[in-house]
Amino acid sequence: MENFHQKPSIYVGEVNIKVKNLDNAVTFYQNIIGFQVLERAESKAVLTTDGKTPLLTLEQPDDVIPKAGNMSGLYHFAILLPSRADLSVFLRHLIQTGYPLGAADHYVSEALYLNDPDGNGIEVYRDRPSSEWTWKNNLVEMATEQLDSEGILAESDAEWKGLPFGTVMGHIHLHVGDLQKAEEFYTKGLGFDVVSYYPQAAFLSTGGYHHHIAINTWQGVGAPTLPKNSVGLNWYTLVFPSEVARENVIKQLQQVGAPVKKEADYYVTSDPSGNQIRLVV
Repeated sequence: MENFHQKPSIYVGEVNIKVKNLDNAVTFYQNIIGFQVLERAESKAVLTTDGKTPLLTLEQPDDVIPKAGNMSGLYHFAILLPSRADLSVFLRHLIQTGYPLGAADHYVSEALYLNDPDGNGIEVYRDRPSSEWTWKNNLVEMATEQLDSEGILAESDAEWKGLPFGTVMGHIHLHVGDLQKAEEFYTKGLGFDVVSYYPQAAFLSTGGYHHHIAINTWQGVGAPTLPKNSVGLNWYTLVFPSEVARENVIKQLQQVGAPVKKEADYYVTSDPSGNQIRLVV
């Protein structure tokens, strides 16, 4: 796996989502997706793949309500596997469980899609080597084509043992209400580059990745922000390579009028559609 999810890139580290029933969610994320539980409390579970690094946190608010349609928020978070062989093992596992899934070849990657029991979207994917990606005018070519599932399944006959060591949070894809305002926030505020466009969607990254963040208006232009107690995205982290890099971005956010607030050892901001982001080093 290449180095798009470490220094000097800015990348997604952890995603925190809200669920209706924590016990059901933990069972799903252990048995279907393959996470390990790092920490568990009455209304919260922190999940990992290496036994030490939080990748996904589940929270059950006291007054939680189901996810409504046509709202901004999470489209999916994307779990990046180290290799095509790992995707092979995961795909065979999903087929054996009978859990419903979708699939696509995006040129830069091969991806599987499913929803958790609460409707939170999940992508599990592997990247093709960046040497195989095609760039034109600083934009990377991506598409949605049929996945070569038979070729993937032929890659490995290893037993599924959960998400492998080296799995990372590859990217996050968000519904927003105004694509132009969101793009300005992520480029002029957070310093990401637009690397691809799709109908009503933009893909952004640092360090030449195909995307660390994607934004779309597929829930409708003007889609409102999710209620705080709704199933869906709570927050996600962006990991900065240094304190200096984070300070520079905080200044940029302030210059574009974005909210920035210091918490314990991180800063909090949110995009124009209310998707909350924790800035960590």
